[in-house]
Amino acid sequence: MDEFELIRRYFDRKGVASGVVFGIGDDGAVLAPSPDMQQVQVIDTLVEGTHFLSQTDPADIAYRAVMVNLSDIAAMGATPRWMTLALTLNKANQQWIEAFAIGLLEAADRYEVTLVGGDTTAGPGITATISITGEIASGAALLRSGAMVGDGIYVTGTVGDAAGGLYLLERDESDDELEQRFLRPTPRLEVGKALVGRANAAIDISDGLVGDLNKMLVASNVGADLDIESLPISEALASCFDPDECHRFALTGGDDYELCFTASDVYVAQMSGITRIGTINDSERLTCRLNNDIVEVDGSGYRHFK
Repeated sequence: MDEFELIRRYFDRKGVASGVVFGIGDDGAVLAPSPDMQQVQVIDTLVEGTHFLSQTDPADIAYRAVMVNLSDIAAMGATPRWMTLALTLNKANQQWIEAFAIGLLEAADRYEVTLVGGDTTAGPGITATISITGEIASGAALLRSGAMVGDGIYVTGTVGDAAGGLYLLERDESDDELEQRFLRPTPRLEVGKALVGRANAAIDISDGLVGDLNKMLVASNVGADLDIESLPISEALASCFDPDECHRFALTGGDDYELCFTASDVYVAQMSGITRIGTINDSERLTCRLNNDIVEVDGSGYRHFK
């Protein structure tokens, strides 16, 4: 089975999707954006041994690859439309590819994203790169650079679960809820869209809460006070780890794909599923406090090549 048969058999879905003039099968896809909308383009790569363990179910790899991109779309307040896939494999194992395709298309169908093209290649290891195109009303995109002094700092859901799940997976231990938070994160697309016109700045939590919050503070030229006691910690995480470990996972663990955003409190007072964890100030630095004591936290987040 060569690359063209692989694409035809597992990824070429017949039928016409919204906005797709020509999809898989030509040198490029021809797409028709909605009137008066701006496009949002995101891309992420998952690499074997860096982003997932070699024994990970291929359906989970594919599903997660879609979700991490959708999380970026959510952080911009946009709606996802189309995606492309570049897949590198060390061998054309049909059972593996079929499972990967099932996970990929399950994720695409769940969030109404159409696969419109891509590429498959042979290489030394498994690498999955997905790019998603979304759209949003002109001038409405949420950015990292709009945080204002006095804003509350909020997060969606709970934080630290994915890092706790990965910790257990690496040690052949088990907690299904935490493992699923790592393997199959949920992009906060509806919250992202609801924040348009309410939030001043937003970012998704991929490299750790402190690391990603710092990126937003730098982009906005502001500082912040973060209250560690206010962090939303799930019962699943608290039942597996002590409080210090929970705080470490929540602050620096990464892979939660929740949203962190800033807003005037009055604009988000009626929203559910969000937690206020701090306040934007003019110090141009992040201060983390636990029981009113300043706590030093490594704020770099996850970085490749460091």
